[in-house]
Amino acid sequence: MEGVLVRKIKKICVFCGANSGKDVAFVNAAFHLGEVLGKRKIDLVYGGGKLGLMGCVSTAVAQHERQVLGIIPSAFTVNNLVRETCGKEIKVATMQERLVMMMELSDAFIALPGGFGTLEELFQMISWAQLNIHNKPISVLNINGFFNGLLSFVDHAVKQEFITPRARKILISATTADELVDKLQAFRFESDPALSKLKWSPSSSQKEKLDLTLRL
Repeated sequence: MEGVLVRKIKKICVFCGANSGKDVAFVNAAFHLGEVLGKRKIDLVYGGGKLGLMGCVSTAVAQHERQVLGIIPSAFTVNNLVRETCGKEIKVATMQERLVMMMELSDAFIALPGGFGTLEELFQMISWAQLNIHNKPISVLNINGFFNGLLSFVDHAVKQEFITPRARKILISATTADELVDKLQAFRFESDPALSKLKWSPSSSQKEKLDLTLRL
């Protein structure tokens, strides 16, 4: 990365499945991502619990003595539904509050294989970046071509002029954890001139919340 201005990344939020998936490569890649984050002294923010790929990546980060923060809706903690979080845990009331907190506390985002919840989190972050609510890098770790179909669909939407070429640059992808973190650190946000004029109210747990219900 010689000659490239490196973005300072201290915390990465990982979106991924609460299942392990069919391919053992998904589990291995989740553990390896956690190892890479640990070795690079990057802390983890995630959805809490210890199930599936979420448990793999959080366990690996904790084993490398980096901070792990699980942000979890209180409903999921009933009857130990998702098992104990590896590290500190913050309980929130709603899924939306969880995602807002993830956005606020993280410097970048990585999606591993997962289902509807993972995809919803990924695209919500992308749409918020497009709306200039944040300017943090967003990515997918494309393990064994898992995201090939999704990336092809996004490129198709660009060709059909529903997504601009500028907005397409928001979503980063790579096939290895090290390459992906390098790309996140090198990312430079390019806002849409029209959307960059939007003004959003500050948000925090103590202040007035952003109205983030807008979907594209």
